[in-house]
Amino acid sequence: MNEFYYKDALKLGQKEARARTFKGQSPCLPVLEDFVSSAMINTGIDLGLVQIPAELIVGTKTRGRVNAFAPNFMPVLDETTEFADKWEHLCQAHVTEGIRDPIKAYEYMNRFYVEEGNKRVSVLKFFDAVNIVGHVIRIMPTGSGDEVDLYNEFLDFYKLTKINFLEFTKKGSYALLQKALGKAVGEDWTEDEISRFTGTYYYFKKAYIQNGGEKLQSTVGDAMLSYIMVYGYHELKASDPADIKKNLSKMWQEVELHAEEEPIEVKTEPAEEKKKGVISKMISAATTPSVLSVAFIHDGTPERSGWIHDHEKGRKYVERIFEDKIVTTPYYNAMENDALKVIELAIEDGAELIFTTSPRLAQASLRAAVEHPEISIMNCSLNKSHRYISSYYTRMYEAKFILGAIAGSLTKSDKLGYVCDYPIYGQIAAINAFALGAQMANPRAKVYLEWSAVDGARAAAMKLVEQGIHYISSQDTARFREDDREIYGLSYINGERSELIANPVWKWGVYYEQILRRFLNKTMQEEYQESNKALNYYWGMSAGVVDVVYAPKMERASKRFADFLRDGIIQNVCTPFLTPLTKQNGEIIGAGQKSLALDQIISMDYLVENVIGTIPQYGDLNEMGKATVDIAGVEPAQEAADDTREAAQGGEAQETEAVES
Repeated sequence: MNEFYYKDALKLGQKEARARTFKGQSPCLPVLEDFVSSAMINTGIDLGLVQIPAELIVGTKTRGRVNAFAPNFMPVLDETTEFADKWEHLCQAHVTEGIRDPIKAYEYMNRFYVEEGNKRVSVLKFFDAVNIVGHVIRIMPTGSGDEVDLYNEFLDFYKLTKINFLEFTKKGSYALLQKALGKAVGEDWTEDEISRFTGTYYYFKKAYIQNGGEKLQSTVGDAMLSYIMVYGYHELKASDPADIKKNLSKMWQEVELHAEEEPIEVKTEPAEEKKKGVISKMISAATTPSVLSVAFIHDGTPERSGWIHDHEKGRKYVERIFEDKIVTTPYYNAMENDALKVIELAIEDGAELIFTTSPRLAQASLRAAVEHPEISIMNCSLNKSHRYISSYYTRMYEAKFILGAIAGSLTKSDKLGYVCDYPIYGQIAAINAFALGAQMANPRAKVYLEWSAVDGARAAAMKLVEQGIHYISSQDTARFREDDREIYGLSYINGERSELIANPVWKWGVYYEQILRRFLNKTMQEEYQESNKALNYYWGMSAGVVDVVYAPKMERASKRFADFLRDGIIQNVCTPFLTPLTKQNGEIIGAGQKSLALDQIISMDYLVENVIGTIPQYGDLNEMGKATVDIAGVEPAQEAADDTREAAQGGEAQETEAVES
């Protein structure tokens, strides 16, 4: 019987070798010593006995046995050789009592190269072993780059879990998984958690392969993380393989999207409305409902949130504009209960287009969109790589740049204040734009940063006032509560006196009008069909969806200065992010570029050199802040606290010298 096993293994090896040769690739196993120096190998880290995923054993340490195996570890030597005889004896041992002796292997970038036990690996792979026990030496890579960064993230995850079978293709995924599973940053996993996750992973892997996952460039881990973001980990654990396969089929476009190197397509301007012929108009009229039902789903109420108040103004605006062409229905406090049930209720009520107006509603929006592909759902957030929902947001950083320039031109102390709500995508760009606008008007200007999600908006502003800072940019909209007295816009504050200078405006009515016009004439649906990526609508001043409103008392010269910048931004001749930029830690960003690319602006997770403050740690945020950051947050820069302390000390020393002189 064992000789028949060898014949079958030999066929597999020869087939693999021929296929590799046909593709111009080596028909032999990779050799570790060919690309890793002996010095690196000799200074490896002993991991002891490890359960090695068989699929990650890819080569040998030395060239001694390289010609005996194909790249899939199947044999290629003739049946009459001594090698074949030894392979068959090992096969017999495995069938009767199992191969027990551990192999010895070196791990480099989570791939394993065998030093002792090549034939054991060959036999076990032939019998589809999932794991192979081995004594492992880890070799640490040198250099830098995305691949090394991703490996270092894997090492951090491995320290907490001892899991080596889970791989991702995109940075940040291990941290995202840790958060999605309800684990704190740096929190170890229990043995039970590791065991449950391992079993769930292999159930999921089977469904992934059955759906054709092996044809994708992404990993099982990528697909599993996408699944968890839609259905949640608890539901995944409780599902049987048939349910996993069924749900995975529903969201397969989401899985395919994450196999793309650039999964997001950003729309910076409203698409031109396409002129339709007579036949197209007739088809469109036949397929478009006589009255479009539109739902607006909020995480709170307009009475307690200026953000929701502004979106509600936008909803009422489009009702007036479109008259009998649309009917809108608002739903409030979606996060107080089950957000998914609120969206399901809107669908039951007949909604065909749904706007969810908070990043906190993104996951429920995605789940609903997967379950109801006939319904169009848009979430108000930024940098979301989801195929089934589109996101929309404004380039508020353009308005903040103008406010920064105004503040920089007015300050006499060179000190400005900025109160930000949450460390999420879009907000970091707004902070930096404000600081760069201030620096352009006043090269000595420093922007002191506080967070309302840490201290509360008014308390954060008062902390700045106590430092002698009078020009402060705070919340973009007032809370509209008589007992609150919150500070908003760019204001001058001196003691009890507070005077609004200018205010950035989110023109949601205009935004919704533009979207609805394009939805009614099918332009947006055609955009979705023509793209295979996640659509992020990121419109700005040129689309009329964001602006700056001046207070009546603002000086004429300041208004002219601001209007000059505003016109330049609209005409695309003025950009807030001219390069190079300098980060707080002195690193240069954008060298060799004229200005930052849009994806560099969207993904900002650092602060520029003239900002005094840090991106807060997750644990410092209030509950609303944590919930928002869970969905759309940026990761704080590692050196942010140290860099800022040094910058603050340097800035204070310069101010002291200036006062003394």
